Amino acid sequence: MVQPVASLRRWAASASLAASNAVLRLCQCSDRSGATKERASWWTSWRSATTWWRAARRAARDSVFCAAFTVLLRFPLLCAPQGGANAGHTIYDAQGKKYALHLVPSGILNPACTCVVGNGVVVHLPSLFEEIAALEAAGVTVRGRLFLSDRAHLLFDLHKEVDGLREAELAGAMIGTTKRGIGPAYASKATRNGLRVCDLANKESFALKLRSLAADAISRFPSLSDSYDVEAEISAYTAPQGFATKAQPFVKDTVAYVHAQHAQGRRILVEGANATLLDLDFGTYPFVTSSNPSMGGIISGLGLAPRHFGKIIGVAKAYTTRVGAGPYPTEMTGTMGDEVRAKGAEYGTTTGRPRRCGWLDVVALQFACRINGFDAINVTKLDVLSGIPELKIGVAYEHNGAVLYSFPADLSVLETLQVVYETLPGWTEDISKVRDWNALPLNARHYIERMEQLLGVPCRYIGVGPGRDAMVIKPH
Repeated sequence: MVQPVASLRRWAASASLAASNAVLRLCQCSDRSGATKERASWWTSWRSATTWWRAARRAARDSVFCAAFTVLLRFPLLCAPQGGANAGHTIYDAQGKKYALHLVPSGILNPACTCVVGNGVVVHLPSLFEEIAALEAAGVTVRGRLFLSDRAHLLFDLHKEVDGLREAELAGAMIGTTKRGIGPAYASKATRNGLRVCDLANKESFALKLRSLAADAISRFPSLSDSYDVEAEISAYTAPQGFATKAQPFVKDTVAYVHAQHAQGRRILVEGANATLLDLDFGTYPFVTSSNPSMGGIISGLGLAPRHFGKIIGVAKAYTTRVGAGPYPTEMTGTMGDEVRAKGAEYGTTTGRPRRCGWLDVVALQFACRINGFDAINVTKLDVLSGIPELKIGVAYEHNGAVLYSFPADLSVLETLQVVYETLPGWTEDISKVRDWNALPLNARHYIERMEQLLGVPCRYIGVGPGRDAMVIKPH
């Protein structure tokens, strides 16, 4: 639901995104050349707020934000576009054409942007080149605009096989992974037997390391020797026109590159994919991703020092969603969840799985606000709530007679607690064409204002539809 967007300092933005003193002074910059004399502004955009929320309405946010920056960075704040290809972004270009991106940063659709896949991402090169081929077939220029960190870890078909076997072992207690190999790839990284992009430069050494990695996996899962061919995967990478050769033009020391861009005063946006409650440390463990989609993930996943960050914008849906297993206190029951899912097109970009839908959970959202230090929030998909007579907001939890205002770590508490709700009147009007705060229905404005009161954070940007311009800027 939420994603932080961090800026280093204020900069000029065009009037197309709102008042000249807007907190998010990033969007729709009039100067797209990147030749600004100001110091760079860093924005981190991820799914960090209320939690379980996946890619939502990036067209209206990131494609607008991207217009303000000459470089868009991807790094692992979680797992998915940041972590790997286990989460996706559904993006619409200026002509309304739909794109599904997983590893390639969404800024690739803005010709003025250069995109970086950071060192914290786990990269499945076959999938990356499939995305690149699809983009080029659609007329999008990728080469020379997309760079891959030489420190990023490689995700192999081997990891995908292991992912499926691990899930099968769990049987009825499955985590609900996408089986894209993300967790096993990060496990290889943590146990220090993984391979990095820089290993592609020495094909002989690469082959030895991949054989060793496969032998380790087969010792844990003997059946792998029947389903996985390590020599075939080695060949796919080391053949004359294999992935090692294909990757060479994209590989770069991205730490040096990003800092050079900063030194030149380039504006930089950092985007993520997953939510804070999928964070490996702060999420609903073990029903989490394998990386850190909260603010700390930017620093380790891209090599940026904390002093480079200023304003931080969280991105949160007006309701909640979760994909996969795990506790979900405000989950909607009955037909309401189905109706919101259908209206909000709540299906995973990567797997197509239906997302679970729920009411806004302020306890979870406050937790994300504290962890990430949001200066403001971009609320998305407010239009999906149109037509619902009464809207609920979860404002506290009750457990064993005690009222909880903080998000518990213990899953057994999350699974058995009761949610304390406030009920607000809804609105019937279609708000998808509204672009002015005062033109929103009174009850829609009250809903946003109540969010602000409960969170203590201004809700500055209000998404009212999937279009690039479907955003309302709330006055200060």
